Amino acid sequence: MSSSKTANLGHWTTYTPIVALGVLGIAGFLPYGTALAVCAAALAGAVFSAVHHAETVAHKVGEPFGTLVLAVAVTIIEVALIVSVMLSGGPDKAGLARDTVFAAIMIVSTGIVGLCLLFGGVRHHTQGFHVEGASAALAVLCALSVLTLVLPNYTSSVLGPGLTASQLAFEGMISLVLYMVFVFVQTVSHRDYFLAKAPSEEVHVAPPSRRTAVLSLGLLVVALLAVVGLAKKLSPAVEQAVAEAGAPKAVVGIVIAALVLLPEGLAALRAARANKLQTSLNLALGSALASIGLTIPTVAAVSLMLDQPIELGLAPKETVLLAVTLLVGVITLGTGRTTVLQGAVHLVLFAAFLFLAVVP
Repeated sequence: MSSSKTANLGHWTTYTPIVALGVLGIAGFLPYGTALAVCAAALAGAVFSAVHHAETVAHKVGEPFGTLVLAVAVTIIEVALIVSVMLSGGPDKAGLARDTVFAAIMIVSTGIVGLCLLFGGVRHHTQGFHVEGASAALAVLCALSVLTLVLPNYTSSVLGPGLTASQLAFEGMISLVLYMVFVFVQTVSHRDYFLAKAPSEEVHVAPPSRRTAVLSLGLLVVALLAVVGLAKKLSPAVEQAVAEAGAPKAVVGIVIAALVLLPEGLAALRAARANKLQTSLNLALGSALASIGLTIPTVAAVSLMLDQPIELGLAPKETVLLAVTLLVGVITLGTGRTTVLQGAVHLVLFAAFLFLAVVP
């Protein structure tokens, strides 16, 4: 932690999540332009507050439990948002879960990882991490990504990107099982693979008290609820701006996913700058895995129980981008050492993903 402020909650970090949630409640009563400005400001405050409280909880429980708390908390709230939109949107939202999961994977694996490797490399030249932990996460990510987002295009029972009821149930089951096995390996059986390899440059401070940690955990949940709610509140304006710019609708999903992933992205970037690349990778890769491992089982269950249409298979262009991202991830994180070059490669892929989303 960077200072003693981490062990003691500042006034702004205590009140900002509550204020942001209050803004979410009153935004509907404000003029349209004012509501957008207030929601945007509240969103920024909620994001930075979430990062602070996540670091406080992480400092108390230690790694890799701290990064797991933030990744799972964000994903659970994100899943709730996806399900609520699915239920209200009908058949038009059949591909929402697929688009959101794919956007999260690309943003995390190319954007967040790329920025962490680049900024960490600029400041520390070369950074190390446990290749065993990164390899384990990438293996699970490759398997889950292909099985849930690519394979549905090649099954013959149902044409197109859909699945039969039994296939959908199987996809949901294996996604949850594989993610839970990874969490067990990360936190119990091989926890040392995910612990920081290089010493931190930050000043050591005593862990926060149990009361402070519990309060931070509660405020973290409130802040994340506010982030997702405010992102949903701002989405109509984003959709309007995207439509006026003539960009594809998929850009909306990318913007919303980026807003929801902001707390994790900022926390990962701060860790990389502090020479804690292992923590950055735990956050980034853990977020991508949680996005698949928790979203797919949930939307599969909702689809089966409520007969809600769902599409999981990616289009050819997105499939190629996913394949290149996974391949580059295995190569760049396969040595246990990174420089600015690996960061640049990931960021080029991220730029290609964004550009081709706007100009398909």
